[in-house]
Amino acid sequence: MSDSAPSLHQRILSDIEGRILSGEWPPGHRIPFEMELAAQYDCSRMTVNKALSQLAKSGLIERRKRSGSFVTQPHAQSAVLEIRDIKAEVQSLGLSYDYELLTRVQRRASAEERDRLDLKAGSLVLALECRHFAGRKPFSYEERLINLAAVPEAAAQAFDKSAPGPWLIERVPWSAAEHRIRAIDADAGTAVLLGITEGTACLEIERRTRMNGVYVTLVRLVYPGQAYELVANFAPTQS
Repeated sequence: MSDSAPSLHQRILSDIEGRILSGEWPPGHRIPFEMELAAQYDCSRMTVNKALSQLAKSGLIERRKRSGSFVTQPHAQSAVLEIRDIKAEVQSLGLSYDYELLTRVQRRASAEERDRLDLKAGSLVLALECRHFAGRKPFSYEERLINLAAVPEAAAQAFDKSAPGPWLIERVPWSAAEHRIRAIDADAGTAVLLGITEGTACLEIERRTRMNGVYVTLVRLVYPGQAYELVANFAPTQS
């Protein structure tokens, strides 16, 4: 089996995630018990438990003691955000766009990175740092990890002329994305990169995307707070 082949727990994760996102298993649907899934996939309950725990952490299912696991109802505070091209964002403001690659390193993932991307020891990642410009001013700073087991062709890309985000969106169909958004104060390094004063309020968006249960990329974007606003669109849920 090649190193890029998904593990059994990733296959279980992908199968359940697909049934939920497709609507086959609607909100309130009870997920088969761990023993049932272990028998279905011919694996240990520990493997099943790992997949269900990951689904619960991402908010797709709720685990109830002695009752089992259930597909969650959508929550108002969990907005589904569109993955937008930063170039298109800048141009929509009527400003010219430019991009700069700061660093590009192919290396083995650290322990923390392996945990965040659910990687095996020794897994390779492509680590990138970039800046995006609106007119002559820095618009955002980007840190990105690409899982080379999921996207091996990324290793051959220089990313010196164009950003990795649009390249990934065009070539890798993602099935799920998780966003974390918070306000931060710019540290000294970030302040220099964004052309702002240290301690300036900024918006940080961290996103992980998956394809068939395998994490593809982890990206951190930092925007000067006064220059960016986050808009999320909501629709009423079906009863």
